[in-house]
Amino acid sequence: MRVNERIRVPEVRVVDDTGENLGVMPTEQARTLASEKGLDLVEVAPQANPPVCKIVDYGKYHYQQEKRERKGKHRSKLKEVKFTIKIGEHDFQTKLKRARSFLEKGDIVRVSIFFRGREIVHASRGRDLLKRVEEEVSDLARVEGRPTARGKILQMMLVPTQQN
Repeated sequence: MRVNERIRVPEVRVVDDTGENLGVMPTEQARTLASEKGLDLVEVAPQANPPVCKIVDYGKYHYQQEKRERKGKHRSKLKEVKFTIKIGEHDFQTKLKRARSFLEKGDIVRVSIFFRGREIVHASRGRDLLKRVEEEVSDLARVEGRPTARGKILQMMLVPTQQN
């Protein structure tokens, strides 16, 4: 980001501190205008023709830009919550609470039902369990795609409905 004397183009389009477009003017005149107000001339769109510069307090502007970047940093991560078809009620509620906390943070949650031994013949119980999880978190998330079976694992993806 170029500021004040580092802006070396002959002409710039100037936007003042109130957001009003002052039009195209020589760079030196724009710099003088900024210094009269006790502010800086900051190049905000160098790719434009002529480049767009704003008359702002550079320190404050730079801080707000960094803050905006930090806010967008939370990428949704993939988290997994594992169940079995013989899960007890308390364990179910504990794992469900964990899934809800992931969804509240904006993470994507993979819900996996593991079948051990010959439990795979009771796949309908696994689907019922997935349906129950879906209903319990319906206020926070939606199911993406249909539940998929991979070997002895039945899975579904929960995506948060709103980002925080």
